[in-house]
Amino acid sequence: MPIVVNLDIMLAKRGMKSYELADLVGITTANLSILKTGKAKAMRFSTLEAICKVLDCQPSDILEYVEDAS
Repeated sequence: MPIVVNLDIMLAKRGMKSYELADLVGITTANLSILKTGKAKAMRFSTLEAICKVLDCQPSDILEYVEDAS
Protein backbone atom coordinates (compact mmCIF):
# COMPACT_ATOMS: atom_id res chain seq x y z
CA MET A 1 0.00 0.00 0.00
CA PRO A 2 1.56 3.32 -1.02
CA ILE A 3 0.25 5.26 2.03
CA VAL A 4 2.21 4.40 5.17
CA VAL A 5 0.81 5.32 8.58
CA ASN A 6 3.56 6.37 11.02
CA LEU A 7 1.32 6.73 14.04
CA ASP A 8 3.49 4.43 16.17
CA ILE A 9 6.47 6.68 15.57
CA MET A 10 4.60 9.79 16.71
CA LEU A 11 3.21 8.00 19.75
CA ALA A 12 6.73 6.95 20.73
CA LYS A 13 8.07 10.48 20.21
CA ARG A 14 5.35 11.87 22.47
CA GLY A 15 5.65 9.09 25.06
CA MET A 16 1.97 8.27 24.69
CA LYS A 17 0.14 4.94 24.65
CA SER A 18 -2.44 4.04 22.02
CA TYR A 19 -5.30 3.87 24.52
CA GLU A 20 -4.47 7.39 25.74
CA LEU A 21 -4.58 8.79 22.21
CA ALA A 22 -7.81 6.95 21.44
CA ASP A 23 -9.42 8.38 24.58
CA LEU A 24 -8.25 11.94 23.86
CA VAL A 25 -9.31 11.77 20.20
CA GLY A 26 -12.65 10.11 20.96
CA ILE A 27 -12.26 6.91 18.93
CA THR A 28 -12.14 3.30 20.02
CA THR A 29 -8.83 1.55 20.57
CA ALA A 30 -9.94 -0.95 17.91
CA ASN A 31 -10.34 1.82 15.32
CA LEU A 32 -7.02 3.34 16.32
CA SER A 33 -5.41 -0.07 15.87
CA ILE A 34 -6.87 -0.29 12.36
CA LEU A 35 -5.35 3.10 11.57
CA LYS A 36 -1.97 2.17 13.07
CA THR A 37 -1.68 -1.06 11.10
CA GLY A 38 -2.52 0.64 7.82
CA LYS A 39 -5.65 -1.46 7.34
CA ALA A 40 -7.97 1.54 7.21
CA LYS A 41 -9.35 2.39 3.80
CA ALA A 42 -10.17 5.96 4.80
CA MET A 43 -9.83 8.47 7.61
CA ARG A 44 -12.08 11.40 8.38
CA PHE A 45 -10.41 14.77 8.34
CA SER A 46 -11.91 15.45 11.75
CA THR A 47 -10.13 12.37 13.12
CA LEU A 48 -6.86 13.36 11.47
CA GLU A 49 -7.24 16.88 12.85
CA ALA A 50 -7.89 15.58 16.37
CA ILE A 51 -4.88 13.24 16.22
CA CYS A 52 -2.64 16.07 15.00
CA LYS A 53 -3.93 18.38 17.73
CA VAL A 54 -3.32 15.85 20.50
CA LEU A 55 0.12 14.83 19.19
CA ASP A 56 1.05 18.42 18.24
CA CYS A 57 2.11 17.37 14.75
CA GLN A 58 1.32 17.79 11.07
CA PRO A 59 -0.56 15.25 8.91
CA SER A 60 2.72 14.58 7.09
CA ASP A 61 4.19 13.37 10.40
CA ILE A 62 1.57 10.62 10.44
CA LEU A 63 0.90 9.83 6.77
CA GLU A 64 3.59 9.17 4.18
CA TYR A 65 3.33 8.33 0.49
CA VAL A 66 5.76 5.65 -0.58
CA GLU A 67 5.84 4.87 -4.29
CA ASP A 68 5.05 1.26 -5.11
CA ALA A 69 8.17 -0.59 -6.31
CA SER A 70 6.28 -2.88 -8.70
